[in-house]
Amino acid sequence: MSWPVLVFDIESIPDIDGLRSLRGATSDVSDAQVYDAWLAERKEKGQSDFMPLHLQRVLVISCVFRNAEGLRIHSFVDRDGASEGKVVQQFFHAVEKHVPQLVSWNGGGFDLPVLHYRGLRHGVEANKYWDMGEDDREFKWNNYIGRYHMRHLDLMDLLAMYSPKNNAPLDAMAKLCGFPGKLGMDGSQVYAQYLAGQTEEIRRYCETDVMNTYLMYCRFQQMRGGFTPAEYAQEIDFVKETLGNLAPNEPHWQEYLAAWM
Repeated sequence: MSWPVLVFDIESIPDIDGLRSLRGATSDVSDAQVYDAWLAERKEKGQSDFMPLHLQRVLVISCVFRNAEGLRIHSFVDRDGASEGKVVQQFFHAVEKHVPQLVSWNGGGFDLPVLHYRGLRHGVEANKYWDMGEDDREFKWNNYIGRYHMRHLDLMDLLAMYSPKNNAPLDAMAKLCGFPGKLGMDGSQVYAQYLAGQTEEIRRYCETDVMNTYLMYCRFQQMRGGFTPAEYAQEIDFVKETLGNLAPNEPHWQEYLAAWM
């Protein structure tokens, strides 16, 4: 298996400012009223209450970065409610700097389109990410945008043979493979947690989710011959050791390891 690898996952919340702008809401209408009115309209039309991707505001981008020097877990977080553009830019700067293998679970169906729309809104620069062979000829045949290329590997999409009806949830697959799966909350609870001021809890949840994705990637690498069984076992031990070193200062890794043992 070649390094570097950057596994990523995002957590997002409804873009109420954007919704307010599109609906022409006046300043005397509260955010809650704007959102509730939109929900009521969707319900009346029998539509989903899931916010369209262009109105998903990025709150957290969590990453597992693995290269020859080790394994790092890092999150870009909009803690002040005004740094979404900076958060998205930091992610694409990491792609620009390292030109890694990107790995996700449903990244092609959700995470990346959200990052595209929000990056466009905030004037983000992502030159290498968007290269499809114009600057680097190798990217013509293997780029981040192509669904069937491996520079971005959407594990869920690939394992389902690119057929949405075959998609499997990360939580279920992680648990079936012996990994902890989701802990504490799920994506449907993120907005309520945000409104309750629990941004750090959301960050921790996102980090455990991205670690599940990295472990599934390791499992996939063993299946496709990128890891020998011995190399796979060694990598799993290395992940546990890394998380063990983080656990004293980050309680979610203590919980994660306890669920794994």
